[in-house]
Order: sequence, then C-alpha cells, then structure tokens
Amino acid sequence: MKYILLVCSLFLFLTCREKNKPTVQDSDDYYTCSMHPQIRRPAPGNCPICGMNLIHVKKGGEMASDADLVLNDQQVQLGGIQTDTMGKHSIGDQMILNATLNIDESQTVTLNTPVPGRIEKLYVKSVGDFVHRGERLYDLYSEPLNSAKQEFLLALEKQKVLGNSIIDFKQLIESSRNKLLLWGMQVEQINELARTKSSSPITSFYSPSEGYVSSLESHEGDFLTEGVTILRLAKLNLMWAEAQVYATQLSHIDREGSAVVQVPALSLDIPGRIEFANPEMNPSARIDLIRIEINNPQGLLKPGMPAYVILKNRPSRALTLPVDAVIRNEKGNLVWIMTGRNRFKPLEVKTGVDDGLQVEIMEGLKAGDVVVISGAYLLNSEYIIRHGSAPIMAQAEK
Repeated sequence: MKYILLVCSLFLFLTCREKNKPTVQDSDDYYTCSMHPQIRRPAPGNCPICGMNLIHVKKGGEMASDADLVLNDQQVQLGGIQTDTMGKHSIGDQMILNATLNIDESQTVTLNTPVPGRIEKLYVKSVGDFVHRGERLYDLYSEPLNSAKQEFLLALEKQKVLGNSIIDFKQLIESSRNKLLLWGMQVEQINELARTKSSSPITSFYSPSEGYVSSLESHEGDFLTEGVTILRLAKLNLMWAEAQVYATQLSHIDREGSAVVQVPALSLDIPGRIEFANPEMNPSARIDLIRIEINNPQGLLKPGMPAYVILKNRPSRALTLPVDAVIRNEKGNLVWIMTGRNRFKPLEVKTGVDDGLQVEIMEGLKAGDVVVISGAYLLNSEYIIRHGSAPIMAQAEK
C-alpha cells in the first residue's frame, strides 16, 4: 500500500512540474534563426532549414500589433536596418533618365518607285550598307517610262525633220523632258538619250542622297506600283536620345535647361538640347517621351545604344527620401517608419519627383518622422513571411 501511495505522489509531482514548464509561447526567451525567423525553439540548437546556430532572443520578437513589426537587436544588426529623420532637402536640380539612342528621323530619306515596273537588278543588298550620293541603286523595267522615252525621241525626230514651222516642237520636247525628270531620270541620262537616239528598256536609278541603309523593303524581281518604298537611308551625323519621363516629373523639366547625354559603352558625355516632348502620354504606363538631339561627327554612336540623359532643372525644396527607401509595386508606394525601439510599421506614400538618387514624398509622411532608409526590403520580406503578402498594403493604408 505504501508503495502505491509513493508512485501516485511521484506521478502527481511530475505532472504538475511538466504543466508549469515554460513553453516557447509563454517563455520570456526563445531561440530563432536569423535567416528563418519563423523557426522558434525553447532551447539552443540548429535551424532545421539551413543548419545555422539558433540565436537567443528576449521576448520582444513577437508582433506587438497587427501593423507593427518588432525585431530584436541581433535581427536589426544583421539586417543592416538604418533610419533617418524626414526633412526638407533640395531636389529637382538634376534629373537622370534612362534613354536609348535612335536614328534622327528628320535626317532619313525614303526612296520610292517613281513609276510602276519590275526591279531587274538591286545593287544594295543589305541593311547597314553605306550609300553615296549618285550611286546606282537599282535597274527598273517600266513600260510607262519606256513609252515616255519614245515620245521624247519622236519629238526630237519631228523637230529635226519638220522644224518649228507647223508645230512648236520645242515646247513638246521640253514637256517630254520634264516628264522623264519627274519619273526619276537624271539630266545626264536624258542628254545621253538625246545624243544616241537609242532607248534601252532598262533604266538605272541613282541615289539622290547619302546615308546608311536603315531598311530594305523590296527585292530583285518584285513588280512595284508607283510610290512603293524600295529602301530608306539614314544619316547618323545627328542622333536622338529618347528618354521616358513619368507624369509627375514633367512639371519639373526645364525646357530651356541644359542636357547631357552619357553613353556608358563609350565613356562619352555629349551636350544636347531638348528637341521634342510628346504631347500625348501613354495612358497605361503614365509616361511621356522626350527627345534630345546630339551630334555624332565621328560616327561612334550607334542606334540602339543605351544611354543616360541628365537634365539640369530648377531646384525646389521638399520632403525627400533615398530611392531605395521606397518600395514600389503595382498597388502603390510603401515605406517603413520606426514607431518605437526596434519596432517598425509600413506606410503608404505618394511620391513626386525622382531624380535617380532622391524621391519626393508628397503625401503620407511629415517632417520629423523616422523612416527606414536601408533594409526596407528586408523588413518587407520579414512581414510577408509572418503574415503573407496580402495584408501588408492594407496595414500600410491605415
């Protein structure tokens, strides 16, 4: 009987001790992984995910509220979390935009067929070839043009036989000559036709300008109607640097200010001026296009090269943050503010001018707010790990 009472007493003692043993939920201390904070253990050990040693955490790593994210000192240090106090600074005196070099379309020449006919031979074979002024481009067989040649020769023959006593053949010859000029024949070709009195069914056409072939629209053997494009020539002595500008940046652009185009591939800084701003904005992306005209005397710049456009504008003072402090997504702009020691909260803001280094904060923050300027993306990831991605914008809007 005494043995039974002893066993029961021991059982009750151990049960009460186990019941009062602190767990990871109600203990003041727990152990977690700096890389995987969802792992929490009541005793030291290794992380079951990455194998790192678990770190000791005082109570305070729990969420203080639905909106606040509370970290311990080790997490703040490992995450490189840095804060700064909001204040007004100069912004807008310089704006850096991504750009692409393109052909100056005002320097492009489009060569079309002046008369219907069939291309017998094309002397320009590929895009990128350089064509000199007066260089032969193609040979064309054209019935209308051959008929016009015969009319010109007939007028010359009639004038030689009959003179101008009955009909003013001089005017008729001039009219036939003008038709040949209008249909693309050169003066030298017409003079040669008048001298030899012999007409070939094939007519050669020559380039009226020089430049690089930017597109080749027709090929040998093609039968073309009047006005069909054969090729396009582009001059590269002038280039366009086309940059995209957000709607919020347009009002801060000084049309009379200076512009510099940087070409990283060539380590060049080229001065230019704003040539054009698109009057129509892309409604889906809410961006506009501006165009900077620059010189390319040595031909080093090529269409398609990436570049930066640096605009000098009128400066203004506003609440600003480093661009890395603002988390941008399709739902809005988000920053993290510090509400207490190691305690952070997401906040939605409205941004303005972005000069590539600083971004203007128009709504959502005020002077004196302490904002996370380094490590905001880590806080964002930590919040998503603990709560998921859906609630974060809802909390930020509060």
